[in-house]
Amino acid sequence: MPQSKKRGPEFSLEKKSQLIGAIITGQSIRAAGRKFGFSDSTAQYIWTKYKKTGSAENLPRSGRPPKLDKRAQRSIVRQSLRERRKPFTEIANSCNPKVSPTTVRRILHRHNYYRWVARRVPYLTKAHKKARLAWAKLCKRYKVQQWKKKIWSDECYIYLGENRGHIFVTRRPGEEFLDQCCAPKFPQSSVRVMIWACIMKGRKGPLVVLEYPGGRGGGMNSKRYREQVLDPVLKSFYKRVSKKQDGVEFQQDNAPSHRSKTTRQWFSDNQVRLFYHPPNSPDLNPIERVWWEIKKRLKDREQIPTTAEQLIVAVKEIWNELPVQEIDKHIDSMGKRVKAIFATKGGHIPF
Repeated sequence: MPQSKKRGPEFSLEKKSQLIGAIITGQSIRAAGRKFGFSDSTAQYIWTKYKKTGSAENLPRSGRPPKLDKRAQRSIVRQSLRERRKPFTEIANSCNPKVSPTTVRRILHRHNYYRWVARRVPYLTKAHKKARLAWAKLCKRYKVQQWKKKIWSDECYIYLGENRGHIFVTRRPGEEFLDQCCAPKFPQSSVRVMIWACIMKGRKGPLVVLEYPGGRGGGMNSKRYREQVLDPVLKSFYKRVSKKQDGVEFQQDNAPSHRSKTTRQWFSDNQVRLFYHPPNSPDLNPIERVWWEIKKRLKDREQIPTTAEQLIVAVKEIWNELPVQEIDKHIDSMGKRVKAIFATKGGHIPF
């Protein structure tokens, strides 16, 4: 079957009129065409057509007219934006005249809308967004020097055999079941480690593997937070960095163990200044991207941990090997995050 000829770009009437005017005033077809960005053959075609018809307008297109006019197509786009999770089949069935889901998809593609997997993010209420805006107003005039004085902290669970995303290997056909070409898949593992760490611009703080019994009432609480993080780790780290610069502030999220009366009293007694962090806002803490980097490096290791002890050793090795520049680039993005919060009026931001 002969291939249909691909239609070239359609030039505006104004541009074609300029070409024709230049030829009428004495320029050659080639010179006028090159002056206005036409190939020699296109310029010749436009001039020949003008002499035949006396017009530079495009002729009506051949072929079957679209089933839906522009108004109906705009209606499909509006409906898709009103109910973004609505299946294309339901949208197609609601159209008059009826169309196929493929037609709905094609119309949306024409308007640059595509089907994507919804990004999972923390739920934000109006109060949360208001708090995020308040945080942005607090930080909007911050320069590099202010961000350098912040200690960013967080806890993180790392599961044995946790595997996010695809793992790519180089192999030949038929080698898919070689040990080197397989990614071990574990059952939903109950083996996990909980770590706490903190970072600053230009330095990594300590990383702590937290010990807790687990189960009902066995998670992180104020007593364990104080005994495993605040007293043995943060207290000395905060004193060291505060000797080198004034106004150092410590950031933590709004976990119950962080907000309890005894924890607040500890900060007061030890003169640790706190930096406000809005609730449900991991995207405003640069250490979240550091956790992502640790998990990625763990996944990329040739020797995958198979026990909790091996997992702890691997996490500590990765933390020690992690370049400070990797941390700094996330802290350096804080100014952009502040601007993004204003742009989204306290909503989610792409960090």
